[in-house]
Amino acid sequence: MLNCKGGLLINCPPFKLLRQFIRSNQSKFQEVIHVGLILSVFEQGMIYAIMGLGVYITYKILDFPDLTVDGSFPLGASIAAAMISRDMNPLLAVLVACAAGAVVGFLTGLIHVKLKVRDLLSGIIMMTALYTVHLRIAGRANLPIYGKATIFDNGIVNSIFTGPLAQFKTVIIILVVTLIAKYLLDWYLSTQSGFMLRAVGDNETIVTSSGVDEGKVKIIGLAISNALVTTGGCIYAQQQRFYDASMGPGTVVIGLASVIIGTSLFRKVTFLRVTSSVVIGSILYKACVAIAIKLGMPSSDLKLITAVLFLAILVIAMERKTKMKDPANAGGTNAAVSAGSTGSGAPGAQTRNGNGEA
Repeated sequence: MLNCKGGLLINCPPFKLLRQFIRSNQSKFQEVIHVGLILSVFEQGMIYAIMGLGVYITYKILDFPDLTVDGSFPLGASIAAAMISRDMNPLLAVLVACAAGAVVGFLTGLIHVKLKVRDLLSGIIMMTALYTVHLRIAGRANLPIYGKATIFDNGIVNSIFTGPLAQFKTVIIILVVTLIAKYLLDWYLSTQSGFMLRAVGDNETIVTSSGVDEGKVKIIGLAISNALVTTGGCIYAQQQRFYDASMGPGTVVIGLASVIIGTSLFRKVTFLRVTSSVVIGSILYKACVAIAIKLGMPSSDLKLITAVLFLAILVIAMERKTKMKDPANAGGTNAAVSAGSTGSGAPGAQTRNGNGEA
């Protein structure tokens, strides 16, 4: 357990070290941290948070290693680029991408449940197939949509966000979309179907004994997960104003990092829902990557930075779990020893109840 003075997270040793590092490099941080960087971190952090919510369903709830994410994220981007390049409604592109993601998740679930293919392999199969699909949709490996109307740049949005607000229009719209996705997921998880979804990840026997087909529940969970992922990919393409076939690889790692950061750092913050923790974790993750690049690391090392950060997050999370389990195990061992000592009397020895009666 972390020794936090006063019970505050900011007083924990890792945060104290971070404060010392910032003070010692204050001049560099003053150059690095500016409004443009902060807006960029929040924009991309919240876009990836939508995708992270999808990964949360498969990784934390279903315990399903779904690599379809690496294919469904660029699928959403390709749909956005293909539709917007043909001057179609950008909001319609978001809805179409969401529906396409649900179909992709449905197919992944069918491969796993009906064809009895292992969860990891079913994700790999769909991820491989989707590479060809999103290339076919876009028509080429890179499709720019500069100068086209998007959900961030159109007549209605530009008439609402004028003057000083214009530079904040993108982050405000992404915030609204992220909150909609988060609260819709919160609402679904509070329904009977959502309870069944969580029960499948915890104990499949309970679901089966309730007369519910666990396979159908998994398929629904995968459909919702990939719908969120493709929605994130669609919004990302509109924010960046292009689609690229290389957007996919490493997406699931970013999602997992967001989930692990959020659920590890804010485990004891009771007023935050887990979905809120995932959103904050995604923003923190993108902030770490952005600061690392601004401090001098070349952008070509982005995947390396991602891998190192993810490894560090995993190690810290595993150490915290080990520290939390050790006292419980020790207590359990002592209780077992005590029980063994108590019951190791002569044959026929009587035990007494709480009233001292035999």
